[in-house]
Amino acid sequence: MSSVASLSDEPVSASVPRTSTTDAPQAADAASTSAPATAQPPAEAPAPTPFFVMSQTRALAYFLSSTLLALLQGLNMNFASVNLYQLQGSLHVTVNEAIWLTAAYMAPYASMSLALVRIRNHFGLRRFAEISIAVFVLASLLNLAVNDLNSGIVVRFISGMAAAPLSSLAFFYMLEPFPRERKFAYGLPLALANTSISAPLAQLVSPHLINFGGWQGLYTFELAMALMAFPIIYLLPLTPLPHGKVIEKLDFLSYPLLGIGFGCIAVTLAVGRLYWWFEAPWIGMLLAVACASLTAHVLIELQREKPLVDVRWLLTRDNIHLGLVLLVFRVIASEQSSVAVNFFTNLGLTNDLMPRLYVIMILSGLAGAWSCCFFLRKNWIAGSHIFALVLMALGAFMDSHATSLTRPEQMYLSQAMVAAGAAMFLPTAMAKGFGTALVKGPQYVLTFLVIFLFTQSIGGLIGSAVFGTFMQIRQRVHLQALLENFVLIDPMVAARVQTYATAYGKVVTDKLAANSQGISAVYQTISRESYVLAYNDTFFLISMVAVAALVALIAHLSFNLAKKRITDAVRRPAVAQ
Repeated sequence: MSSVASLSDEPVSASVPRTSTTDAPQAADAASTSAPATAQPPAEAPAPTPFFVMSQTRALAYFLSSTLLALLQGLNMNFASVNLYQLQGSLHVTVNEAIWLTAAYMAPYASMSLALVRIRNHFGLRRFAEISIAVFVLASLLNLAVNDLNSGIVVRFISGMAAAPLSSLAFFYMLEPFPRERKFAYGLPLALANTSISAPLAQLVSPHLINFGGWQGLYTFELAMALMAFPIIYLLPLTPLPHGKVIEKLDFLSYPLLGIGFGCIAVTLAVGRLYWWFEAPWIGMLLAVACASLTAHVLIELQREKPLVDVRWLLTRDNIHLGLVLLVFRVIASEQSSVAVNFFTNLGLTNDLMPRLYVIMILSGLAGAWSCCFFLRKNWIAGSHIFALVLMALGAFMDSHATSLTRPEQMYLSQAMVAAGAAMFLPTAMAKGFGTALVKGPQYVLTFLVIFLFTQSIGGLIGSAVFGTFMQIRQRVHLQALLENFVLIDPMVAARVQTYATAYGKVVTDKLAANSQGISAVYQTISRESYVLAYNDTFFLISMVAVAALVALIAHLSFNLAKKRITDAVRRPAVAQ
């Protein structure tokens, strides 16, 4: 999520014209010959220096480098989270313990980008890039030393800090070849597309890497990618950006308070569902620490002349509206990563049995990003949001009719729609909000980053926690309802138990034991069906949330259009007079 941080300096770099070395002497000669004498009339101003046009080969190298950096960061974040069940054996842990790997990663990652923007502006882009990739390579090496849960948690925490700069660098490399007027229309959607496809790509390649060597297999592959990315910083330098002394002493107090607050919230959302919200006292303590830290951060920022986060502007009507839009989108988008994949996992399907589904997710995400380029070029922001919400609502609704016999091929179309909608929505919403922040000034960029980071990193955890909790509640309701009809005197139930008992009787000689196994098998079937019904309820809830967001968006657009017409009608008589 830190990828948006890279854009904070881009308009500055885009406004600085770049010339090739061969054009420099000609420019100097033109300047000297066009200097007017005192007795002569002033000459016309010279034409502005053209942008340096990058060759196609070099531009392709920047695109591929951006893709490598984005996928490296995405795989680093998702390798552990999408393979929790498979990594239990390697680390000798339970699911409740393995989830702490995700919590440890997200705790620093949720807010690290805010500090990185100031660090980059203070020390310069080149030094920032060189140090960032070196730190990530070292963090990748540490992953190979993990052999238990404790070391895994420590290394994942370090990885969360080390990976945050990579998405920023990936954005810079994607935007570098584009001229200024095309950076947002083309570079932004493509950069976000690389980020969005990292989760299905991690699920696609993980089975082969885990079979190769478990945890070490996953992160040996990551280390290889990191070593490939290391020379990119030196072979393909980025355009230097203006920098200066922007870090203040009070930042060393203000940012840690913000980081602690975001980190505690991230940990709570990551593990709260498994430990259950009201049964673990330390969950309440984490939330209390988060509230105290964020409150202290706000009080400090309100008194600063140059705040890290402009709280007053953050709480304006437009920003609250933007935050809600991004949060709702991120919650809806979690249908694919947190619900659909878990549905098949509960049916007993592992990642190696769903490669085509992940390929379709990747291709659909890329297609959505390319279509988003069209919407941004035409400035059809609202149209892209409406189309994206329609796709996501229909996709989730189609998934809500699943059964225990549903397999990935029955969800190819619906998951393609969800992936395309997710890839279309975010770039347009981000471009609009970021443009508003840039108009007001660079000091407001960090405030926009707070909105974006909270809604994307924390919002993704909110979606997973809310829908996961809802699914568990509905599963218990459906299980209780189904067990009410599980009566052995019922002829249909007795016949089903007898069928399973007969099957077990071929290997179990004791009739009572075989009958007990038959009852257990029927109960497992009932439990499985309760999960299917609960997931259907969750899919339907997500579709209704998308529909509600669509209705709210259309109402908002209609209200603004009516308001504009009324304003124009009032102004016309005044102009005529």
